[in-house]
Formats: sequence, C-alpha cells, structure tokens
Amino acid sequence: MDKVKILGFGGSLRKGSYSTALLHAAEEAAPEGVEVELWERIPDIPPFNQDEEKTPPPVIIDFKARIKRADAILIATPEYNYSFPGYLKNAIDWASRPYGDNAFAEKPAAIFSSSTGSIGGARAQYHLRQCFVFLGMQPINMPECIVDHAQDKVGEDGKLNDPKTRKRITEVLEALAVWTRQIKKQ
Repeated sequence: MDKVKILGFGGSLRKGSYSTALLHAAEEAAPEGVEVELWERIPDIPPFNQDEEKTPPPVIIDFKARIKRADAILIATPEYNYSFPGYLKNAIDWASRPYGDNAFAEKPAAIFSSSTGSIGGARAQYHLRQCFVFLGMQPINMPECIVDHAQDKVGEDGKLNDPKTRKRITEVLEALAVWTRQIKKQ
C-alpha cells in the first residue's frame, strides 16, 4: 500500500466548530504517506428512514462510496449530553444500511473528540467506540486525541493553534496508518 487514504468526517453543524478545526488540522498535519480527505456534507443528510434505505438519496450514495474507497476512517466529534451528536448517529445509520451493505465493515478507524470542558469529549468518544463494535470497525486504541478546553486551542479564525494538540493529531494519524497497513496485509 503506497499511500493510506483516510476519510474524515463528523465535525459539528456549528459554525466555528472545534471538531471541524481538528479535521482541518488533520488534513494539514498528515504525515508522509497519508492523505486525509474531508467529507463535510453531514448537514445535507436527511433523517434516516428504513423505508428508504434501499433507495438512498444521492448524498448517501456519495458518502457510502467515499467510505468504501477509503483505507481508513477518521471521525471528529463533540460531546453532547455524554454522547456524540444525533446527526452523526444518523449518518452512521445511513452508511451502514441496508443490512449486508455496511460501508464501515472492517474499516480501520480513529476518533478525535473535543469539548469546552475538562474531559474533552471522552464520553462521546467511548460511546462512539461502542457503535464501532456492531459496525465491525477496527479502531486504534492508542494514542487517543481527546481535546479538552477546545475554546482555548482553536482561534477565532477557526484554526487549531495548539502545538501539543497538532502533535497528537499527527501521532494518531501515524498510528492509524500503521494499523491500516497491518490490517491490509492480512
């Protein structure tokens, strides 16, 4: 495998989202041999309706195709009410349905989480990992990227300005690339 292609999505629906800032930082900080492609159309996804899962809208067809083409997945999430946001769950439901056409199956993955509090979205990240079990995804366990007090690490320009977090992002991408290459050899 020459280059590991990672599809990143999630972020937040909020303008100035810390999760989106982390995804853009990942795109910029990707180590050699890693390409991060961002998919920022989560707001365009309609609510999941099982009656429509076999004839999904074009945005879902595009989303699933990008997931399937990617070597690995990167999800950035804020934490709301001790979990990840409903719009992200909605996107996951669409991409993993109908039964037998789960775009996430066997995909290596990593998660970034962020919040304005001291826990940095850790509960959201761990809850998302629970979903990965059913989806058959293969997330890296370490290093973790849990960004606390995100409001102090992202500038008014929407860019990550914290060198330690940028370094952690690169470490996660390096670990995800190594893990992806190991899985692809099997």
